[in-house]
Amino acid sequence: MPPAQALESPDPASAAAAAIAPCQVLALEPLLEGVLLKRYKRFLADVELADGQVVTVHCPNTGPMTGVLHPGGRVRLRHAPSPSRKLAWTWEQAETSGADGAPIWVGINTALPNRLVRATIEAGLLEPWLGPIGAIRAEVPYGEGRRSRIDLLLSPAAGPDGAPPADPRPIYLEVKNTTWSIGELALFPDTVTERGQKHLRELTALLPAARAVLLPCLSRADVSRFAPGDAADRRYGELFRTALAAGVEVLPCRYAFTADAVYWQGLAAVLERQPG
Repeated sequence: MPPAQALESPDPASAAAAAIAPCQVLALEPLLEGVLLKRYKRFLADVELADGQVVTVHCPNTGPMTGVLHPGGRVRLRHAPSPSRKLAWTWEQAETSGADGAPIWVGINTALPNRLVRATIEAGLLEPWLGPIGAIRAEVPYGEGRRSRIDLLLSPAAGPDGAPPADPRPIYLEVKNTTWSIGELALFPDTVTERGQKHLRELTALLPAARAVLLPCLSRADVSRFAPGDAADRRYGELFRTALAAGVEVLPCRYAFTADAVYWQGLAAVLERQPG
């Protein structure tokens, strides 16, 4: 159950995972297509539906959305009217050009990756890297003064006949939604993220009493490698390499998006830095 390695090319475990058949991990409510007119005030976007109606939708992504924000491009929306919601529509996916130039759908809702990763773990798909998992808790306080919350805290499962797990340490897992790419290389972050820097420091501080895992959720199916986005946040890249050297594990999970489901496609290889 070795940790992910920082490599210039895929290690055997990553290569094997990348070659697996897609596995559905999450069914989606039917999504409706439209054309993006504009995004504004970070949280809002105007979209024209097929019948010509223009609706204002919630944009659940506050970042710059580098490479996936295309006014005039196709988007997919979830319609969920409710008295408790100001907007009935939520922007879920965006179409962009993939690494091979063909159109590809990308998941842009930053609230979705935690659900995706949890479903992937519960399906046993990450067992080769994490080991058998007995319990999952979400948003558990940790870090200095317990002022941060880890996305998922995993407890290893007991072995056969109640034997203790091979590695009994708790597993702290931090999820990062990742949509920026250059060719087949996925990059995070796409802007300066002091919060992300803090998470890397806190993950590193957990060692060696616990296992610390950074899990980039690669919300597009055209990528095969992952690296820190030094061009957007050099300090994050420095902390990423420090964390790797200290023993923080990095498991970039690849996902493919359709109008009604999300599919896990294995792991991407990890690079310490962006080539060039």
